[in-house]
Formats: sequence, structure tokens, C-alpha cells
Amino acid sequence: MMFKYVFLQNFKKKSCFPVLDGGLMISEVYQRVKTNKPLVHHITNWVTIYDCANMTRAFGALPVMAHAKEESGDMAAIASALVLNIGTLTPELIDSMIVAGKSANKKGIPVVLDAVGVGATRLRDEEALKLLNSIKIDIIKGNASEIAKLAGENVVTKGVESTKVDANLVEIAKKLANVHKSTVVITGKRDIVTDGKKVYFVNNGHEMMGCIVGTGCMAASIIGAFAGVEKDYTKAAAYALASYGIAGELAAAKSKGPGTFKENFYDEAYNLDSKKIEQRAKIEEA
Repeated sequence: MMFKYVFLQNFKKKSCFPVLDGGLMISEVYQRVKTNKPLVHHITNWVTIYDCANMTRAFGALPVMAHAKEESGDMAAIASALVLNIGTLTPELIDSMIVAGKSANKKGIPVVLDAVGVGATRLRDEEALKLLNSIKIDIIKGNASEIAKLAGENVVTKGVESTKVDANLVEIAKKLANVHKSTVVITGKRDIVTDGKKVYFVNNGHEMMGCIVGTGCMAASIIGAFAGVEKDYTKAAAYALASYGIAGELAAAKSKGPGTFKENFYDEAYNLDSKKIEQRAKIEEA
């Protein structure tokens, strides 16, 4: 018997109920991550690499960080998902990402691109497009201005921080998804996830998540972990963001500031369970 989640509009109660359909419940996919322990190969941001590894492990998946071009393809060939993050990019690193990406494409595992800083410099813009044109990216993730820039909008990203986009973000995300036949994720106060047709809004998370460096990079890692066990990448991304956001909410409730929050964030991710997810998940389907 198959289910999908339909979520109540009254978010004050933060409640949801399952109905018969062809989807999978969030908690089922979460439990698959814990049971299957997918290997998530990262070629990622040097600033947040430690946090990405720890958060991936806290969720029950297995992280590996292999950046050298000489081994990136071999590592992708034994992984369940590949996460590419251009936060601290160099042209050499892009070459390694392309080698890994082609290997992942050949194996048929999901490739996640975290388009960190796109819209800030010409190098980031050009190298992100090079990745999109060289390999099949299954999930493109970024903040509003990063995704808008990839979709052809005239925007500027403030370093790695999003700036205001005077356009319909849902339509921008759908446009980019349709061009690249990918799932597109726009993170923010309300996350947007779309494959160009289906659209999900994820309303989990807490503002304190934006007070520490690396929460966006860690989110990409968890998306990779969920996509490594769920072939519907749009649902996998939405389910990952909801579960990740719930851990953030629970951590914020017991934290006094960014320092204690980060420590509690790892703990809440580790202690997450199906009951907490089913009680707190807030996803709308447009």
C-alpha cells in the first residue's frame, strides 16, 4: 500500500495526514537512509567540508570527500550520490567535478549541484554553466539569486548570500528545471522544490539556521543522502529539506545562540526519528 503526504493549511497546528496515492511517506525515505547508509561522495566547499561530513553522518548516511581528479571518477562509481559544491571553486576543481559527474551519470546515481555564489562573479557563473552543460545534474540547489542567475535573470548575489529577486521564484525554478530536465531547489524561509511540473513548498526550519556558516551546504549533503535512496528526486529533495529543517527547529528550541545551536543541531539530527518527522513535517504541494 502506497502513500503520500497531504499537509493541512493550518500550520499553527503543524499537522499532516497520509492519504492513498503513489508516493512515499517522508518517514519511510528517512528510515531508508538510516538502514541503507548511502555513500555520499562530496566535492565540496573547503569552508564547510567538516560540517557536511558530520551532518551526513548524523543522518545515518556515509560521507566521503574525494577531490582529486585522479580518483574522483572511481569514488563516484562506488557511491550512491554525488554532491558538487562550488563555494570555494577553482578551475581544477571543476575538472574533477566533471570527471566525477560523468562517472555518476554512467552509473545512474543522482548528481546534486549546490550553486554557491553564482551571480557574484563571472568565474562562478561560467563554471556553474560549464558543469550544467558537461554533465547531467539531477538536482540544482541554490538560494533565490543563485537560481535566478542560472535561469538567466539579471541579478547579483552578495558573496554567497541571496539578494532580492523581483520575479516569480516558482516560475524561475520551473523554467530552470525544464531547461535542464532537473529538480530545482530554492532554499529560503520557504523552500521551493520543483521538477518543472510538480511544485512543493517546504516550511520547516528556523531562522537560527541562518546564523551559522554552512547550513546551506549541509542541506545539499542531506538532499544527496535522500536522493541516494529515493528515485523520485523531487520528493527526495523536499523530504530531505523537511527532515533537516525539523532538526533545526528542535535545536533552536534549546539553544541560546549560534554556538549552542550548532552543537544541538548535530544532536537533533542524530536523534531524529519517524515520529518527530510525521508530527512536524510541513510540506505543501502546489
